[in-house]
Amino acid sequence: MDRQAPTCHVVAMPFPALGHINPLMNLCKILASRAPHVTVTFVLTEEWLGFIGSDHKPSNISFATIPNVIPSERVRTQPSSEFTEAVYTKMEAPFEKVLDQLRPPPTLLVADMVLNWPVHVGNRRNIPMASFWPTAASNFSFLYHFQLLEQHGHLPQNLSEKGNDMVDYIPGIPPTRLTDLVGGRSERMMQKMRSIVDLVHRTQYLLLSSVYEIESQTVEALKSSLSLPIYTVGPSIPYFTLQENPSSNSDSDYITKWLDRQLGSSVLFVSLGSLVSVSSSKMDEIAAGLRDSNERFLWVARDEASRLKELLPGGDSGIVVPWCDQLRVLTHPSVGGFWTHCGWNSIQEGIYAGLPFLTYPVAMDQDYNCKIIVDDWKVGWRVGKHDIAGLVRKFMDLGDSESMEVRRRAKHLQELCHHAIGPDGSSETNICTFIGDILSTTVNIQDIN
Repeated sequence: MDRQAPTCHVVAMPFPALGHINPLMNLCKILASRAPHVTVTFVLTEEWLGFIGSDHKPSNISFATIPNVIPSERVRTQPSSEFTEAVYTKMEAPFEKVLDQLRPPPTLLVADMVLNWPVHVGNRRNIPMASFWPTAASNFSFLYHFQLLEQHGHLPQNLSEKGNDMVDYIPGIPPTRLTDLVGGRSERMMQKMRSIVDLVHRTQYLLLSSVYEIESQTVEALKSSLSLPIYTVGPSIPYFTLQENPSSNSDSDYITKWLDRQLGSSVLFVSLGSLVSVSSSKMDEIAAGLRDSNERFLWVARDEASRLKELLPGGDSGIVVPWCDQLRVLTHPSVGGFWTHCGWNSIQEGIYAGLPFLTYPVAMDQDYNCKIIVDDWKVGWRVGKHDIAGLVRKFMDLGDSESMEVRRRAKHLQELCHHAIGPDGSSETNICTFIGDILSTTVNIQDIN
């Protein structure tokens, strides 16, 4: 008689911000769809469950909540010390109460590596731990080898004097200007992230939200440095929903109908992130540049949408909306370019869609992500202090030789991405290997018990 297949109960804990919740949820949906014997409990604050709880998910994923012990997302428009302090000091205890109540008990914790306390919880309870890194593998390598900056005299950082110094000593990372590597990040923040990244040695698995073929040099360097299994499982984006027909709403209908009226590759999609981090004066400057370029655009501007509509001509010239289904828009045949703040989720979606980028980094790791796009992959241009209207016109000119070249390279990255998630692709293979590894661990635990 065959032994009953083991049930692996995964508890997933994201950092409580949209750019972290989405990729971990996407990964969990993929895991759950590949393995019916894996059940997932996804832990959120009560407020965040209210935001995303109605999203479609496999039946073997359920939600658990902790109280709203962090500042409300409704009033948070910038990262703040109060928010960060609450995340690192007030969420651990209620998370442990959730674990106490779960039946069957968890056999694996999967947590966003930006959180440190899930590692301590897992170690105390002898629950195997998988760390999920939600941004570029090369960004992980930078933080993991952070002490090399000190050894080479690049810390404390002095960008006014040493910003143009080339950092060519971090394993798996091409030579990079110091200012591109650390710009947008305070030294205090990087030191904290370094201490968090070091906790990887107290975990059993490392999941990277990246495509192996796109960051193979970095991943191989990490495999040489770390003794635990490493799986590239990206892109952690909802590509699996594109074939579905979710219930539409008036906003998405309006956007789709507008896009359907435009010529192929004629629309520039503009989105500067899920947090309002760009000043109104900068937004006005972007609006003027888009207006004067005479190019078609679709701009997701959240709370600024109503105000910006007054500054722009509207109609078939372009539309400004507070929200859209970003991946569905990026893959629409009318969209021919992506102006982005360089968040990693957006970059992965742009790669999946095969689009070139206009880069406009705002904070955190986005300066470095910008450098990857422009200098390493050569699939985009920096906005910088250029004449915005002229830059947009050249970028959207399908006959311009430089524009044609970034588009050719973008299509090549798209091919690598699509192959990785296809049958026998690197990401698909790694996901299946990870599932096999955690199920075998579950068998061992059940044998012991």
